[in-house]
Amino acid sequence: MNAPTQAQPMIQMTKQLREEAAHDPELPSSGEVKSETQVIAIYGKGGIGKSFTLANLSYMMAQQGKRVLLIGCDPKSDTTSLLFGGRACPTIIETSAKKKLEGASVEIGDVCFKRDGVFAMELGGPEVGRGCGGRGIIHGFELLEKLGFHEWGFDYVLLDFLGDVVCGGFGLPIARDMCQKVIVVGSNDLQSLYVANNVCSAVEYFRKLGGNVGVAGLVINKDDGTGEAQAFAEAAGIPILAAIPANEDIRRKSANYEIIGRPDTEWGPLFAGLAQQVAEAPPLRPTPLSQDDLLGLFKGDAVGRGVVLQPASQADMRGTEHVEKVSLEVIYDAA
Repeated sequence: MNAPTQAQPMIQMTKQLREEAAHDPELPSSGEVKSETQVIAIYGKGGIGKSFTLANLSYMMAQQGKRVLLIGCDPKSDTTSLLFGGRACPTIIETSAKKKLEGASVEIGDVCFKRDGVFAMELGGPEVGRGCGGRGIIHGFELLEKLGFHEWGFDYVLLDFLGDVVCGGFGLPIARDMCQKVIVVGSNDLQSLYVANNVCSAVEYFRKLGGNVGVAGLVINKDDGTGEAQAFAEAAGIPILAAIPANEDIRRKSANYEIIGRPDTEWGPLFAGLAQQVAEAPPLRPTPLSQDDLLGLFKGDAVGRGVVLQPASQADMRGTEHVEKVSLEVIYDAA
C-alpha cells in the first residue's frame, strides 16, 4: 500500500469544503425580535437634561419593581451624579487603566454601584487632549462584554449618550443594533432640535443599510410652551413621550441633586407616565428634516433668517486694494 502523499490532506479538505458549500445557508430570521431586556439609548444636546431625566426615570422604574441598569456614556461622567446625590462614580475607563497597572482584572463591584434598586455605572472618557472620547466608549463596551453584559438579567438598560458628538463611538448603539430603540431629549431651542434631527438622520441612515433601531419618541425638557419641540416631533413623525416643564422647583431640586421621580412627590405622576411610555413606545422610522425645514419651526427673528450672505473679496481679505494678476497659464486649443 502506498504511503499517503502530502497532497491527500489538501484533497480531503477541499472535498469537505465542497460538501459544506453544497448545503444552502439558513435564512435569517424575519420574525418579531423578542428580548427580555430592553436596551434603550438616550441622546440629546449636552446640557439639555438627559442625565436629570434618566436619573429620575430609572429611579421611578426601580420603584415600580423593574430591574434597571443605567450606563453613562458621556465623557463628562455626570449621568450618575444626581442618582448618587452628587457623589462621583469611578468610571470604567479610569478603573481599567488603574487595574492594568496593578496587574489585576476589573470586577463588577469596582465599576457598578446601586441605590434603591437602580444599578448604575459610568464608562467615562480620556482626559482633555489625551485621547478620543468615541474610542473610550468602544473600549468601555468591550470591557462590559468581558464582564458578562449579555448575560445580565435586567428589564431595562438605559444608555446616556451625548448627541452633539458625531464620531463613530457615540453612534455605536445605532450603527451596531446594540439597542432596540432611541429616545431623544430636546427643548424649544434650535440647537437641541438640531441635535435631535441629527440623531433621527443617523437612525434613518442605518435603517437604509439594514439596521433595526428606531426612534421611540421625544422628551421635551424645560418646556416653556412655545411649541417648537412639539412641531419638530410632528414633522419628524415621532411621538412626545413627556413634557417636563420649565419649573423653578424642578430646577432647584435638580441643582441640589435631589431625586424628584418618586411615587410620593408632586412630580411622581409625570415620571410614572414617562416610564410607561418608554416601556411601551415602539421603535419608529423617523423622517429627518432638512435644514430649511428645521429653521422653519422658528420665527425669523429668532434664527436670523433675514441675514443675507455677502461674498468676500480678495481686497476684503487683505484689507487693501487688490489688483488681479494676469494668469501665466498656457491654454491649448482642443485637438
